[in-house]
Amino acid sequence: MMLDFENGQGPVPAKQHPNGGGWVADTATVESTVYVGPDAKVFDNAWVFGNAQVCGYARVYGDAEVYGNAQVYGNAEVFGNAEVYGNAKVYGTALVYCYAKVSSRALVFDTAWVYDNAQVFGTARVFGNSRVHGDVKVFGNAEVFGDATVYGDAWAFDTAQVFDTAQVFGNSRVYGDALVYGDAQVCDTALYSGHHGTVPTLNWGSVGS
Repeated sequence: MMLDFENGQGPVPAKQHPNGGGWVADTATVESTVYVGPDAKVFDNAWVFGNAQVCGYARVYGDAEVYGNAQVYGNAEVFGNAEVYGNAKVYGTALVYCYAKVSSRALVFDTAWVYDNAQVFGTARVFGNSRVHGDVKVFGNAEVFGDATVYGDAWAFDTAQVFDTAQVFGNSRVYGDALVYGDAQVCDTALYSGHHGTVPTLNWGSVGS
């Protein structure tokens, strides 16, 4: 059967996956162990394997890979060369793309975007309308949410939280139980561990704690 995946390529050969009934383009690789829900779509050169689940109205495409016990659902999209694996979940209207990796038990949801070479792993959560991109690492129990942005080569880890319209970028490290919020900027080579601290309006260029 021919199906238009609405990616600008017009109708292409496709079939319904035997486990769930979702549509899979002939160019994509989806193992029989995978669940593809009736409204989900996997196309282009995407590869879904293991016990992964793609359901709701989710789409996996490009050269993306979803595997292990990962779940992509809701209206989420995983594309480009992105990878979602382990027990990670991507849902809501979240986007994971370029070469981003979401793994372990990490969650990306709501309208959050994770892209470029960003990595989100451990039990980290990226949600709200936040943006995580560049060569960023968000891991441990860290959270990025609200309208916050973490980019460049920055890391957020341990139980750190970055939220509101805060920005963490450059080679900075936010960790411990740090709270970065408001319109704060933690940048360059700054180190911030917090220990019950807050940074409502701060722009570092070197080191802070």
